[in-house]
This record gives sequence, C-alpha cells and structure tokens, in this order.
Amino acid sequence: MNWLIVSDSSCDIRALEDLSPGVSFALVPFKITIGQREYTDLPGLDVEQMLQAMTEYSGTSTSACPSPGEWASLFEQADNVIALTISSNLSGSYAAAMAAQHLVLEAFPEKNIFVLDTLSDAGALASAAHLANRLIGQGESFDGVCRALREFNDAGHILFALSSFENLVKNGRVSRLVGFVAGHLHMRVLGRRTKDGRIDFFYKTRGERRVLAKILEEMADTGFDGSRPVVISHCLNPGAAQTLRQQITERWSAAQVRVIPCGGLCSFYAQQQGIILTY
Repeated sequence: MNWLIVSDSSCDIRALEDLSPGVSFALVPFKITIGQREYTDLPGLDVEQMLQAMTEYSGTSTSACPSPGEWASLFEQADNVIALTISSNLSGSYAAAMAAQHLVLEAFPEKNIFVLDTLSDAGALASAAHLANRLIGQGESFDGVCRALREFNDAGHILFALSSFENLVKNGRVSRLVGFVAGHLHMRVLGRRTKDGRIDFFYKTRGERRVLAKILEEMADTGFDGSRPVVISHCLNPGAAQTLRQQITERWSAAQVRVIPCGGLCSFYAQQQGIILTY
C-alpha cells in the first residue's frame, strides 16, 4: 500500500528528504492576495518580492487557505494518507481538509485518511512530516503512525519572535494594542501558542539579543532537554536564526536544530525579521 504525507504550505518546508519506500510528499498551498496580484505558496515563490509588494501596497493584503477540492485531489492518490494542517484557530485549512476527508472516504471507503490539527504552524508540521516518514519506513501501522503523531504534537511548543504585526492585526489574528506596542515603540515581542492553538504574546523587549535570550529561557522553563527536534524558521533573518541555533546547541549539545526560511504564508504573518521556533 502506498502512503502520502501531505501538508498545507504553512509547514515552510518545500520537500521531504529521504522519503521511505512507498511514501510521497505533497503540499497544498495557501494563496496570498496583495492588491490585484495573487501569490501561490509553492516552491518558486519569491518571498522577498512578495514582502516588497506588501510594503508598497497601502491596502489590506489577505491570505486564503486551501480548498476542500485541493485537499481531496491529493487524498485520492494514496491508500494511506497523513494530512497536516496549521492550527484550526488560525485558519480554515483544517476544516477544509476534514471536508475533503469526508468526501473522499464516501467515494473510497477502503482508504485510510488521518488529518492532524497541529494547533501550531511552521516547523511543527515539518517535524511531524519527518516523524511520519521515519515511522512508515520502520514498518509502523497506519494506526500506530497516527497515535505517535498525536502524542508528538501534544508535547510540542512554538515561539514567535516578531517585530512587525501589521498583517496579524489587519487579519484579526492579534489585538491592535499588541500591534501598536510592536510598531510604534519598536519592540520585539515574543509569543507562544495557547492550548487551543491561538497566539499568546507574553514578553516584549527592545533588541534582538534580549528576545533570543528569552527564547532560551522559555525552552528551559518548558522542560526542553535536547531530545526533541528543533526547527527555526526565519523571515529574511538568517543571522538571528543561526545565532539562535548556535546558542541552543551550546546549551543542549544533543539538540538537532534545523534552520529554514519561512515560506509564503509564514512570511506573510511573521514579516521581515520574524523568527518562528518549534520544539
């Protein structure tokens, strides 16, 4: 039986390396509208040009999640499907994937389709995809893979270190007060996910060095011991991402840390200089 690991494009990765035999990987893209132009969040998207277009456009830019039809067209292609979505409290992607699951299973009841609401985004989806691929390669059953992904996801954490909140405010993801603090007082603000997959901004400071130090403190406070994979996504900020990677590995020598650039959707919300860390 063949397997498909499919994620919406909030995962930031554009491919899954070292695929196990019988496994394929696919992306279902978000779409970002800036003025009259639509950007599709797939490999080849020029994120820097998209952000420049956002800066130059005076109106409100928007994002749209994948449709049920886009999910369904991929679900039909495999016997066993593992689907990963951004938090259902940040997007309609999970609802669309669940609608697609219902449609496809009506037509093909013999298929196995599992949809995981990660209550997160970025590296959380990437790490889940890597875990699923590894477990499948080890011969784990469909139910075993699903169970392991739920357990892995429940124990995960995500931190957002942002300096601009314009799109988060305009699209109703955070309050205008948080946006004012960041934008007008030139603060760096650190957020984390709540249990239901929303964003809680809990720390603000001036300067990137201080916010990176707070990230390390938060990782320690939440029990990080170096055993879980760490993914650092950055929006045009490779220097800070590499500095953070070095600081993590110096403190937890066993930690496996990956640094990747944000894709289109995460860049749209993190904006320039943003850092998203999952562990």
